[in-house]
Amino acid sequence: MEVRASPPPSVSISGGGGGGFGGARGDDSAFSFLSKGWREVRDSATADLRLMRARADSLRTLADRELEQLLASASTAVAPAPPPPLAAGAPIAELEFVRTRIQPKISELRRRYASQERDLGRRVLEEWAPRGAGGPARARVDLSAITAIRNAFVFEAPVGERWRSPAWMGDVEAEEGKEWEVVRMIRDGIKEFERRSQTSEIFEGLRSTGELVEKFKSSLRSFNMESQGSKEIPPLDLTEILANVVRQSEPFLDQLGVRRDQCERLVEALYRKQSHSLSEDTSLLANDNSSDDLDLRIASVLQSTGYHADDGFWNEPAKYEVTDNRRHVAVVTTASLPWMTGTAVNPLFRAAYLAKGSKQDVTLVVPWLCKSDQELVYPNSMTFNSPEEQETYIRNWLEERLGFESNFKISFYPGKFSKERRSIIPAGDTSQFIPSREADIAILEEPEHLNWYHHGKRWTDKFNHVVGVVHTNYLEYIKREKNGALQAFLVKHINNWVTRAYCDKVLRLSAATQDLPKSIVCNVHGVNPKFLKIGEKITADREGGEPSFSKGAYFLGKMVWAKGYRELIDLMAKHKNDLEGFKLDVYGSGEDSQEVQSTARKLDLSLNFFKGRDHADNSLHGYKVFINPSISDVLCTATAEALAMGKFVICAEHPSNEFFMSFPNCLTYKSSEEFVARVKEAMNREPQPLTPEQRYNLSWEAATERFMEYSDLDKVLNDEAVQPGQAGTRNKIRRSSQRQHNLSNIMDGGLAFAHQCLTGSEVLRLATGAIPGTRDYDKQHCMDMGLLPPQVQHPVYGW
Repeated sequence: MEVRASPPPSVSISGGGGGGFGGARGDDSAFSFLSKGWREVRDSATADLRLMRARADSLRTLADRELEQLLASASTAVAPAPPPPLAAGAPIAELEFVRTRIQPKISELRRRYASQERDLGRRVLEEWAPRGAGGPARARVDLSAITAIRNAFVFEAPVGERWRSPAWMGDVEAEEGKEWEVVRMIRDGIKEFERRSQTSEIFEGLRSTGELVEKFKSSLRSFNMESQGSKEIPPLDLTEILANVVRQSEPFLDQLGVRRDQCERLVEALYRKQSHSLSEDTSLLANDNSSDDLDLRIASVLQSTGYHADDGFWNEPAKYEVTDNRRHVAVVTTASLPWMTGTAVNPLFRAAYLAKGSKQDVTLVVPWLCKSDQELVYPNSMTFNSPEEQETYIRNWLEERLGFESNFKISFYPGKFSKERRSIIPAGDTSQFIPSREADIAILEEPEHLNWYHHGKRWTDKFNHVVGVVHTNYLEYIKREKNGALQAFLVKHINNWVTRAYCDKVLRLSAATQDLPKSIVCNVHGVNPKFLKIGEKITADREGGEPSFSKGAYFLGKMVWAKGYRELIDLMAKHKNDLEGFKLDVYGSGEDSQEVQSTARKLDLSLNFFKGRDHADNSLHGYKVFINPSISDVLCTATAEALAMGKFVICAEHPSNEFFMSFPNCLTYKSSEEFVARVKEAMNREPQPLTPEQRYNLSWEAATERFMEYSDLDKVLNDEAVQPGQAGTRNKIRRSSQRQHNLSNIMDGGLAFAHQCLTGSEVLRLATGAIPGTRDYDKQHCMDMGLLPPQVQHPVYGW
């Protein structure tokens, strides 16, 4: 198939009469463009001439007005009272001088100015007009140019359809024979115009440059004004703060029945009462949207303080979004090594074993204490100069006990030690030390402890999933104090309050803990792998015929009365005669060390006291029986470690020991008489070796599996792996579940809001036992951790 390109259609341009304009289309177009340019230049010159005349008229009018004022002032100076006889000739002489000398001179200047103005106008017209012979010729040139321009736009068409010229064009058509001469004259005139217009372009360029300079000066002035304004931005007043609070509380007020439009009107009414302009420019550009104006106002104030916040309190925060198929887990705890307590050791191992997974990155968040508190908490007066130094100690301690390399981060938050509560209380908002880009999953070790005085962002607002792990039976400890029953009643309800407001799910290590909302009982702790290796070595030595245990019984724990020392002394004192010849070695250090030892000496008990040490110390391997009479523990770590080393464990039949009862080497008692029987039984026989299944149940691998299952963390981590066909069904189920729990979520949000308001009062904090000044961290924390002052982090006019 042959394809041929058809020629473009031809267009014939007719000159309408004789001659020379019947040429090509390009020449006609060029001539049309030149004619149009000449016409624009002529119009511009005429406008400039008119402007010059107007300015001259205004100058002449001003001169006349000044002369009239001069004459009027001279006449008024003469008009008042009759002059004295001796001075009568002076004013009259001055007036005559003005009339005879000055006024004629001014009249002559006015005539000369008028004549010069007419000459100037004539010369300008002669210079700007085209060259020709006389006035009529110039008029003919102009008309001929118009005819040529008209002919350039007349296309070839039927006779009846041609453009008909009006009657006034008859004289022009008579001159069409001279069109080539007209064209030459126009071309010569345009060249002259171009030469002369260069001067005009120079002046126009100077004028544009002047305008540019003026604009640049005005921009510099506005910039200077804005800079000065930014230094003098007034703080938010009460009405603006209230407007911002109402706007941020719109979701909560909507649940209470207050419509969003009503909130917007209230915000507008509050903000319009007292408004501040950011600068002159912003006041001119401001629109009628009060919300946008308030945002600009708050942004300017916060910028002047250097403060930056990711989101508000009530508005939906920008939560972590999975973009690289990696999830982030933050393990937040209330203690840290070298304090050898359960809340320091167990979260450390949890972070290490969770970090072994391929789907998540893990960060361990621990408290940082100032040196004065470190001396009170850490053993042997051990202190650290910086968080980096303490992090090195923690990692070295962990590497000695793990069989693999740990891969997780360690972060610190400010904390203070409470001597009365014998625990570390967070200072400030703990959640702010976890970046928003990593705020995905939070594991709160001791959630009630972390949130007693928490005054900051709600955990469930910042994180996608929040799990609490209850370590301590605080009610049991509090009951032992003065007015313990009343304090325990209050703490019980506070624990319910904070765990419901800040957690999605709560795991209780044993049934010995308080029954909290959203909670389930499961032991999610394991033992240090080092203890399992010690147990394997003891079993191998026994199979080889070597003696496995060379010592009797011992007890190990922090030396405070609540850690089982009261129960131990009572049992030993009550059955001192039944246990004649039985000696017990006690290892521990703590606040009640002197009192415990003095009480044992007064009762003449067979107890040998030693300083506290690590349970994996070689000096403890030879003991055969571990005695733990404590009923205040939730899940005693030392008990699990003793079982892992293949020892006998004698403990009370209590919910805290329920997990250990399935092991054959765990001997429990219900009464003091059974305690004596269990001691004699354990001292007279050998413990059984652990089976591989029992050993695995004590390991951190098994504990991590239980944690993933019961905390729903496995479902959260696998949420992104849902097949596309199943996504719709899963979303429907999720939406239905959200509707069912809508009322519960509203109540939780209200509890969190009330807790936020109450913990913001320093008086209420002190009344409930908080450490003074723990709502924010102090200056020493800023120096140690390199933090900005809390006044910058949390301005008084913001959330």
